[in-house]
Amino acid sequence: MNVSRYFTKSGQSPYEGIPFEPRTSTIRNPDGSTVFNMENVMVPAHWSQVATDILAQKYFRKAGLSKGDKSKRHLTQWTKPDADCETDSREVFHRLAGCWRHWGEENGYFETAEDAQAFYDELCHMLALQIAAPNSPQWFNTGLHYAYGIEGVPQGHYYVDPKTNELTRSKNAYERPQPHACFILSVKDDLVNEGGIMDLWTREARIFKYGSGVGTNFSKIRGENEKLSGGGRSSGLMSFLRVGDRSAGAIKSGGTTRRAAKMVCLDMDHPDIQDFITWKVKEEQKVAALVTGSVLNQKHLNQIIDACWNPEGGAVSTPACNPRSNKKLTLAIAEAKAASIPLNYIQRAIQLAENGAKELYFPVFDTGYESEAYITVSGQNSNNSVRVPNEFFHAVEKDLEWNMTSRTDGKVVKSIKARELWDDICEAAWQSADPGLQYDTTINEWHTCPADGRINASNPCSEYMFLDDTACNLASINLTKFYNLDTGVFDLKGYEHAIRLWTMVLEISVLMAQFPSREIAQLSYDFRTLGLGYANLGALLMQMGIPYDSPQGFAISGALTAILGGESYATSAEMAKEQGPFPRYQPNAEHMLRVIRNHRRAAYNASGDQYEGLSVLPVGIDPDECPQDMLASARRSWDKALELGEQHGFRNAQVTVIAPTGTIGLIMDCDTTGIEPDFALVKFKKLSGGGYFKIINQSIPPALDKLGYTGQQIDDIVRYTVGYKTLKGAPAINHDTLAERGFTPEALASIESGLENAFELKFAFNRYSLGDDFCRNVLGFTDEQLNDWSFDMLGALGFTKAEIEAANEYVCGTMTIEGAPHLKAEHLPVFDCANKCGKKGQRYILAGGHIRMMAAAQPFLSGAISKTINLPSHATVKEVADAYWLSWTLGLKANALYRDGSKLSQPLNASADDAAAAILEASIEEEFSVTEELPLEVSQAAAIEEAAAKLVYRYIAKRRTMPARRKGYTQKARVGGHKVYIRTGEFEDGQLGEIFIDMHKEGAAFRSLMNCFSIAISLGLQYGVPLEEFVEAYVFTRFEPSGSVQGHENIKMATSIIDYIFRELALSYLGRTDLVQVKPEDLRGDSVGKPIQTPEYEDEEEQGDYKGHVPGAAYEDHASEGYVKAAAQATLPFDGNSSAVGSPTYTLEQEQKAKAGKGSAIVLGVAPKVAAPKSATATAVRPVAGPTVELAEKIRQARLKGYEGDPCTNCGSFTMVRNGVCLKCDTCGETSGCS
Repeated sequence: MNVSRYFTKSGQSPYEGIPFEPRTSTIRNPDGSTVFNMENVMVPAHWSQVATDILAQKYFRKAGLSKGDKSKRHLTQWTKPDADCETDSREVFHRLAGCWRHWGEENGYFETAEDAQAFYDELCHMLALQIAAPNSPQWFNTGLHYAYGIEGVPQGHYYVDPKTNELTRSKNAYERPQPHACFILSVKDDLVNEGGIMDLWTREARIFKYGSGVGTNFSKIRGENEKLSGGGRSSGLMSFLRVGDRSAGAIKSGGTTRRAAKMVCLDMDHPDIQDFITWKVKEEQKVAALVTGSVLNQKHLNQIIDACWNPEGGAVSTPACNPRSNKKLTLAIAEAKAASIPLNYIQRAIQLAENGAKELYFPVFDTGYESEAYITVSGQNSNNSVRVPNEFFHAVEKDLEWNMTSRTDGKVVKSIKARELWDDICEAAWQSADPGLQYDTTINEWHTCPADGRINASNPCSEYMFLDDTACNLASINLTKFYNLDTGVFDLKGYEHAIRLWTMVLEISVLMAQFPSREIAQLSYDFRTLGLGYANLGALLMQMGIPYDSPQGFAISGALTAILGGESYATSAEMAKEQGPFPRYQPNAEHMLRVIRNHRRAAYNASGDQYEGLSVLPVGIDPDECPQDMLASARRSWDKALELGEQHGFRNAQVTVIAPTGTIGLIMDCDTTGIEPDFALVKFKKLSGGGYFKIINQSIPPALDKLGYTGQQIDDIVRYTVGYKTLKGAPAINHDTLAERGFTPEALASIESGLENAFELKFAFNRYSLGDDFCRNVLGFTDEQLNDWSFDMLGALGFTKAEIEAANEYVCGTMTIEGAPHLKAEHLPVFDCANKCGKKGQRYILAGGHIRMMAAAQPFLSGAISKTINLPSHATVKEVADAYWLSWTLGLKANALYRDGSKLSQPLNASADDAAAAILEASIEEEFSVTEELPLEVSQAAAIEEAAAKLVYRYIAKRRTMPARRKGYTQKARVGGHKVYIRTGEFEDGQLGEIFIDMHKEGAAFRSLMNCFSIAISLGLQYGVPLEEFVEAYVFTRFEPSGSVQGHENIKMATSIIDYIFRELALSYLGRTDLVQVKPEDLRGDSVGKPIQTPEYEDEEEQGDYKGHVPGAAYEDHASEGYVKAAAQATLPFDGNSSAVGSPTYTLEQEQKAKAGKGSAIVLGVAPKVAAPKSATATAVRPVAGPTVELAEKIRQARLKGYEGDPCTNCGSFTMVRNGVCLKCDTCGETSGCS
């Protein structure tokens, strides 16, 4: 092969013109402790600190260098010859490029020695300039033996000797590296033999150890209760998947803290498909049960023990453990039983008290992903996908039955409506983000080698899809490096040159690699699959001034992907001319050329009748939207690929994928990964000495310039987004107003020094920047205030929330471009991101935009695209279904969805979701009945309040306006087999104000009637019609559908949909248990005793005291457990302060503080009796915020910055961003999956 130079010159260093500088790399935990530290790390001067940290922490070899052959080492003036670890980036570049050159030269890949030298120089240059990067296993493993002579005990790997074509067992762990990141393994329906289930876990472990991921289709394994050859019945697929999940969870991939990356696939006709679909949903429900149960057990069991030692008469020396004589103990037992505490545990607590115990330790779990609760359940160590053929979609369209078949004889063992199974998939994805979909028919219609079998599975991130027992090594090209910001020209020649060289790199990597099994070694040699892709597409489009979600954006994506695929296949054909095609090419030649022709047709945007063998047509490049030079290059590339392929065949069965580029995206300083859009408009870049500085997204200024804005206008827009970073000239809070409150010039200077990188203004005003003496002696704050993590100093200084917010926007910016001065509305889409930006931001890229971008790229890829479609938390199940369906119709090979909040471990996003904010604000509000135990003045006040409520309820026939944000609940059930969703809305006082009824499968006429009925009932409620009147009028109405009710704990039969609806409303809002079949006493966790019905009132005017439950008001708080458990839930950040004085959270905290310790039995229908307070007056004390509030604040900040809100499992930073189907940390580069 001839290798031309594009970036370097012969006889010059590949680093000519690239300055290098020493850096210190330090990664710390949030508590300040050091995770990693290395000094004098030599990197190119333009590299960011994060890229430096990734190289030093993850990719530098830390031991064994001094033992190797020093003549092969790449020594520089900064390298210590006897050092036992790598310290210079050029050592790593040499280790990689030198190893690739070595194996290429040894096997005749270069025409001359100058070609080999040009190959080496160009690669070193591209690595240093961050133009491209291979996948992480290459950085970990490649060249360790070549450069340093490192050897190791063989680990059971194999390779095919290219000179003898014989399968050979490796004799050294490092001579041949394992550079492949993606593996697909097969599994036989066999328990212990080679290739069987237990052997699979061993093969997976060998892959995980070296930092790679694996995927497997488990459809060959028998379903539950299928017959075994030796008699008996199979335990089913799910039992073995749980074993494999445990195995993967125990292994840390690549020896790091990252969990192993694993994909589990299952065909739609497997007998256990329903259990597989709902697997993660049920496991997350177990986590919820563990968390809730642990909290309740700890609370109630300790209350029982406390009651034994502190009965009503006061503390005793001998525990009073007889419930018949200890009323307080009886009450504690009753409450424990109402909370479903096991009876034997209640008895155990009493017995422990008898033995002298005064406290019971009961572990309390939380919903953190690394928590013991999550570790306890299964299904957390893999991405799950179902393989969906076109036949299933057609069955859904026609409402046909779908058959599940036996694995042994192929007979139908179970049938279910295809639509019901489709609903299960979409509901499961809505709840738990799994399963993803892999479109089996589309995948196999684009298969280049069907003569050797079907494609059954993918790697963990779904970009590599090929035969079982094959592997793929990845590399990605940084697109923005080819775009000239000054001229606005994309360097197509440089891009094509990079594609050619990196295709050669990946081919040579197949040659030099060793593999974890005989089968993978042989098939990787036979098919030689590659995975070249790109990164930074989202940043490129923004710099070009092109919206991500736009026809022009899709066309550019399609053209760049077409050039990638066409040039890579053309290079593969060139190598086939010199080295021969891949060994299994001839049996698949016609199939592969058919696929190549279809790729080419998409580049020419051919009509549907021209495609060969495709049932779902691809999306071609729109010539009217694509830049003509890109379009010409794309078409030329595929013309060349087809022409050379017809002449010489291809060296590789596959060449391209779009990988998530998690860690390698960070080492290339990419703003966006893979095909993803950007996630934020303001970035926080790491400083070399620690800490961060805040800058505008570097794609914004060139985009604004491209769109025609002047320099001054761009400055104004940038300042609006990131702030002025000074209090000088700020509204309300500035040097003058602060001086009036006692701030000295020194104090103001201290504040100013912290504003440069402040995320919010309040963070600059603290004891650490001002000093304790100044805060106490000048500002007059107490130690209690200063020690309160959530203390709002600006609020305490007398500034209002509005003033603080105005100053905050001036100083720290809005973090969004929406509302910026000068910015035209038609340019807003250019700056749309994956999520809403800042507090004010409302725009984000919708699911359809993500899917159409994938559809634009997919026709030009050998494999698929690793990408997650982000959905907001308020997205419906139907939107999930629509996204999956659209992906199929547009020809995608796979799709994974992530609805914000669909993981129990994910914190609620109160910053962007008002419903989540309402949940975090909510609290139990006790209602007091008039009892003889209350003081007279309290009793009279309560009587007056209830009488007023009665009058308002009965007589004010004026329409009440529903609040803009309202509470309520959603109840799902099936009546006579028909799904019914009831949603309610409540007034501020909890009374029912509206209802919605959804039966989405019914006809349009029936749905419309139900909608009109809901509106009529809602209007009646808002005009004061008592709910009980509606109940009496509509229960027992009889029409179809009717019959059994599924999904409701209390209502089991209904004579019609209307009958069911008003039985449900009567139970929830009137406490009517006479209309349900199952009484709630044994089901409720907050009730003891029998319900008391609300009395009829015929003569309210004459009657005095109004007692009992107010008719029509919510009979119980319909909030989730998160409303109740304040200790386990973060409070809502309110206007920048989670406990601002006067905020809902602050008010509720005060009420809960005052009520703390007043345990009481709660009787359905009867308000609890509350002992009279010892003091007639009570002073509300501001609570000191604990770790929960601090955590909530960190989560809130992370969310506003565009991060996910999850802490990194490696460094603890809240800088995790979505990366394909995984997460990556922008601080340390840790990923939760492929990298």
